[in-house]
Amino acid sequence: MFKTLRRAADRRRHANGDYAWLFHPYTGDEMVVIDTETTGLDTRSAELVSIAAVKVRGDRVLTSESLDLRLARPASLCGDSIRIHGLRGIDLDGGLSVDQALERLIDFVGNRPLVGWHLEYDLAILNRELRPRFGFELPNATIDVAQSYLRRLRRLHPEVESTPRFEKVAALLDVPVMGRHTALGDAVTTALMFLRLDREASAARLFS
Repeated sequence: MFKTLRRAADRRRHANGDYAWLFHPYTGDEMVVIDTETTGLDTRSAELVSIAAVKVRGDRVLTSESLDLRLARPASLCGDSIRIHGLRGIDLDGGLSVDQALERLIDFVGNRPLVGWHLEYDLAILNRELRPRFGFELPNATIDVAQSYLRRLRRLHPEVESTPRFEKVAALLDVPVMGRHTALGDAVTTALMFLRLDREASAARLFS
């Protein structure tokens, strides 16, 4: 309820602003899968290292229409996070500022629905940076692939409480893992998992 009220307030506040279009209902046939790499797992303090997004149209992942951004080295970059995403300080030389990266992300995503793996984490990081700079959080409709898979799993095994790991789900869905722990690789893999789950759901409805 709080998020709904805040979103409505943001829509009113920006009704005549540069980003008014972002709050309009989306009427197209594309979705955007997003992923971030950060310096930690705490959404209150983790800083962005890279952001990626790839469009999905129909049953196709449009890898030729993707966004892959590296940000300038954040102060909290450390060995533990480097071991996960592989981006060292030297790899981030010349990277974008947070402001530049967020502007490019908004322009790329538009008001399309957002898809992700444990998407709430990515949105928590992005929205924490967006609100003080732009005065709003991303208002897009969302689909969390991890939650979609968990619902599918619980229909077959009601006792299941948690989603298997990313790599395990990809293997179970017969989806190749594309550059694990790179933002673009994880976004493309998530997009492929989303399409596989969507096809299974469509087939189930057809024969139900």
